[in-house]
Amino acid sequence: MNPSKRQQIFARFQAANPHPTTELHYSNPFELLVAVMLSAQATDVGVNKATARLFPVANTPEAIAALGVEGVREYIKTINFFRTKAENLVKLCQLLLERHDGQVPETREALEALPGVGRKTANVVLNTAFGQPTIAVDTHIFRVSNRTKLAPGKDVLEVEQKLAKFTPPEYRQDAHHWLILHGRYTCIARKPRCGSCLIEDLCEFRDKVYD
Repeated sequence: MNPSKRQQIFARFQAANPHPTTELHYSNPFELLVAVMLSAQATDVGVNKATARLFPVANTPEAIAALGVEGVREYIKTINFFRTKAENLVKLCQLLLERHDGQVPETREALEALPGVGRKTANVVLNTAFGQPTIAVDTHIFRVSNRTKLAPGKDVLEVEQKLAKFTPPEYRQDAHHWLILHGRYTCIARKPRCGSCLIEDLCEFRDKVYD
């Protein structure tokens, strides 16, 4: 895909949705970190239901650490892998208190050193909470980048690196939100909705689907 097409794709995304953001519910960087961590192998809708129960009771590292693993499980037991996530969340809160005075760190290295936090989670927090132009590649972005030929790659890291390289600087801050939403609602996995796609004429997917 040439630079002109990429420019047009992101320009259209921006025109249609000037201020995209995550669909996870949060009110501060810590709540976002918790929500993103819980969202692995789970839907945003499911996570939002769980955090709607958890955050009114405990939305600080101190409060969650005080709940303990058993206590946290009761609030998040409706989402996938809740037992492991509860353990990681309590450990994460303990480390935040021990190493970072209870504050969410603003570097990738420090975030990835926390239990249950991988590169994708760190990128989401850096971008959404702290305004850094990182691109978090999830299954939606991986699919859209490869299917459209926007930034094809054999794994998520390669796609992330290509998106960072090829995305025009003025769109980099919001790129991953646009691509996630596009993958979630239009360029869906089994049967893309090409007929209602705002970048259909720019996309280089050969087997377009029209109902």
